[in-house]
Amino acid sequence: LPVESRPFTSYGSALHITLPQAPRAGQLLTLLVDYEAGEGPGVCWLSPEQTAGKQKPYMYTQGQAVLNRSFFPCFDTPSAKFTYSATVKVPEGFTAVMSATSWEKQKDNTFVFKMSQPIPSYLIALVVGDIVSADVGPRSRVWAEPCLIEAAKKEYDGVIEEFLVVGEKLFGPYVWGRYDILFMPPSFPFGGMENPCLTFVTPCLLAGDRSLVDVIIHEISHSWFGNLVTNATWGEFWLNEGFTMYAQRRISTEVYGLPYTCLEAATGRALLRQHMDATGEDHPLNKLRVVIEPGLWGVNPDDTYNETPYEKGYCFVSYLAHLVGNQSKFDAFLQAYVNRFKFQSITADDTLGFFLEYFPELKEKGVDSIPGFEFDRWLNTPGWPPYLPDLSPGQQLMKPADELAELWAADGLNMEAVEAVDITGWRTYQLVYFLDQVLQKSPLPEGNVKRLSKMYPKISKAQNAELRLRWCQIVLKNNLEAEYSKVKEFLHSQGKQKYTLPLYRAMWGGSEATRALAMETFSATAPQLHVNVQNYVKKILGLGGAE
Repeated sequence: LPVESRPFTSYGSALHITLPQAPRAGQLLTLLVDYEAGEGPGVCWLSPEQTAGKQKPYMYTQGQAVLNRSFFPCFDTPSAKFTYSATVKVPEGFTAVMSATSWEKQKDNTFVFKMSQPIPSYLIALVVGDIVSADVGPRSRVWAEPCLIEAAKKEYDGVIEEFLVVGEKLFGPYVWGRYDILFMPPSFPFGGMENPCLTFVTPCLLAGDRSLVDVIIHEISHSWFGNLVTNATWGEFWLNEGFTMYAQRRISTEVYGLPYTCLEAATGRALLRQHMDATGEDHPLNKLRVVIEPGLWGVNPDDTYNETPYEKGYCFVSYLAHLVGNQSKFDAFLQAYVNRFKFQSITADDTLGFFLEYFPELKEKGVDSIPGFEFDRWLNTPGWPPYLPDLSPGQQLMKPADELAELWAADGLNMEAVEAVDITGWRTYQLVYFLDQVLQKSPLPEGNVKRLSKMYPKISKAQNAELRLRWCQIVLKNNLEAEYSKVKEFLHSQGKQKYTLPLYRAMWGGSEATRALAMETFSATAPQLHVNVQNYVKKILGLGGAE
C-alpha cells in the first residue's frame, strides 16, 4: 500500500496509509507493517557496566508517556486501548519478559507473549537480559539478575499477596492474573513503572529489611487506577496519579495504620510545597487540567511531569471523600467507579459526572460549586489545593521526631535527653521525617553530626536508599569530610534520578572539597548512568549538558 510519513509533533511523526477502498464501519481490517526500530528514546540499551552483574548487556523499553511510538507503530495515545501479542527471539543466555498475561518459552530462544486485556500503548513493555525468577506468592514472582535474585526473594516473600488482597477488598477484583515485579539494573532512572502483570522497579527497593516495600503499594494501586481506568489524555494525568495516591494510602492505612500513613502523606505534601515554591504557585503546570497543545510546536507530555497530579490530585480525591463524609460509602463509590469505567479511557468530566450521579443528594446540594471549592477551580486554577486532608493522626509520630531534631540542633548537646529517646522501633518514614528536620536545621553546631552518626548506626550505616539520600545530604550540608566516602558509595551503587540529582546539587553548592568530590564521582560513574541523568548532572556541574 502507498505509505508516507508526515510531520506530527516534535516527538514523533505520523504514518499515513492509503487503503485500496474505503472500509465500512465495523469492518475488521488486518494491516501488516514491516518496520525497524531501536534508536528511539523509548528503547534503552545498557552496556554490561550499567547492569548489576556487569557481565552481559541488557535492554528495556519505557513507554510512558509518548515513547512507545519509537518502539513499534501504534495509536500512541492513552485514549485507545487494545490487546497485543508478540514473538521475541533473543540470543542464547538471555531471557525476554513483557507486560503480558501469558508468557511461553519455545525452542530457539523464542518467547511468545499475549496480553488478553485491552491496555493503552504506554503500558506495553519489553525487557531482555540475563534474568531469572523466584516465586514469592500464589500469583507473584520476582525477576532480577542472578546476583540480585536471593535478595529480591527475601525482601518480597509473602508481602505482595497481602497488599493485593487488601486492594481487592477495597477496589474490586484484580483482573491481570499475575502480579510480578522486575528489579531493573541500578541505572534505571525511575522508582517504578506500573507495566501490567510486570511492574518494573528500582533495585533501591532492596533495602534488606523490608523497609521500602510500601513503595510497591503505589504500583499495585495502579492495577485499578491508571491501568484499568485510564486518563484519556495526558493533560488529565491526575486521574491516574491522584486516584492512585489515594488508593495507595487507603491500602497503607489498612496494613500499617492511620498514623504512619499520615506521616507518609505529610512527606508527600512537603514535596508538593517544595515543587510549588520552586515553580511559583501560579505556574500553569500547577493545575490538575493541563493544556497540552497538539501539533509541531506543542508541549511534549513528558515535560509536564511534576508533583501536582500526584499530591494535588490526592487532595482533590480526599476532598470528594470529605464531601461524602463516610469512609465506607466512599470506598463503595471507588469500587463502583472502577466497575463502571474498567478497560475504558475517561476524562475528569466522566469521573465527576459519575460521582454526582452516584451521590444524587450531593448533586442536589450543588457540591460542585461551593464557593472557593468549585470543581472547576480544582481543575483549572493553578496553585495550592483549596482543601487539605487532616493529617493530624501522624502527629504522634512527628512530635517525637521534631523534639529529637531540636535536641540535636542545640548548642550544648543534652545527651541525657537524647539517650532517653528510643528510636529502635521507628519505621522508615518516621526516620525520614526526623532526618528532614535535621537537614533543615543544618549545619548543626560543631561536633553534633559526628556524635549523631556514632549514636545511630541504624541511620548512618543504613542500606535503605531513602535514609542514605538524607544522610548523605546531612553529611554534605555539615561538611563532615570523614563520611564523604558514603556519598561516593551511594552514587556508585545506583543511578535513580530522585537520589542522584539532589546530591550533585548539594555537592556543587558546597565547598571546594565537595565540588572536587562531585567531579571525581561523576567521572567514575557517568558510564553507568542513564543518558538523560548524565545530561542533567552535566548541567548541574556546568559541563555543557543538554536541557
